Amino acid sequence: MTAPSRTFLFAPGDHARRAEKVLTTGADAAILDLEDAVAISAKVAARALVRAALERPRTSRGFVRVNSFDTEFCPGDIQAVVSKQLDGLVLPKLEDPAQLLAVDWLMRDLERGQGLPERGIEVMPIIETARGMATLPVLMACAVALGGRVKRFSFGAGDYTLDLGMSWDLAETVLEPARAQMVLQSRAAGLEAPIDTVWIELREMEAFHASCARGVALGFQGRLCIHPDQVPIANAAYSPPEAEVARAHRIVAAFAEAEAAGLASIQVEGRFVDYPIVERAQRVIALAERIALTTRA
Repeated sequence: MTAPSRTFLFAPGDHARRAEKVLTTGADAAILDLEDAVAISAKVAARALVRAALERPRTSRGFVRVNSFDTEFCPGDIQAVVSKQLDGLVLPKLEDPAQLLAVDWLMRDLERGQGLPERGIEVMPIIETARGMATLPVLMACAVALGGRVKRFSFGAGDYTLDLGMSWDLAETVLEPARAQMVLQSRAAGLEAPIDTVWIELREMEAFHASCARGVALGFQGRLCIHPDQVPIANAAYSPPEAEVARAHRIVAAFAEAEAAGLASIQVEGRFVDYPIVERAQRVIALAERIALTTRA
């Protein structure tokens, strides 16, 4: 059973204490950052700190965001961090399927050299530019062809709104078309639901609650986070409420009884229930079980 992916919490890779702490803060996954959070002069030295942090005891999956493919740092970042301790790479500003193919080729070579399972380390691309968004179907088709290397994509609104000259306000209205495309194209490609963008207004926690609710409604499965205080909010938002889980169990049980009697459409507590509604209920139950297993572990 796969672990939930409700929260991915960033920490700068060149800050040893924060890089180690982020792996035990309650997020489903931690992202040790070698890109935007690290000054150019510190990028090479940060690789060793990230590698050391991944080797320490932790309670979350460990990811590393490398520098974008078109920089001089990307290949060295990948060579430095691929190891049995690494769960995944975060690849920023993906725009061209050739970039993804090249990263996969390098990672397969490193995995073979270390005796690791081929494509056992996942890659989570971030779509952050107009070009990346415009080529999303092609990028996702390429990702699927890599045989499980890419399980899901994520969205980065900071660079995206900068690239398009948009005004990113608390209402986030300008992000709706891009968010909808991320969810639609992920589903069409057969990938997991995507991960939503970071929230940069750290004092606007009420607005962050609302933003997470919008992400859930649109079909995202989780959130990129940049502060530990955001993790419990996002974890709660992307977890089905207890009342919803209980209702899902009642729907599944009632429909199973009805189906055995030859019925395929019934009412449960005033809600019309047929096969799509039952499937949604089953998904709610499955997610709740995955979360419960992670919590007990």
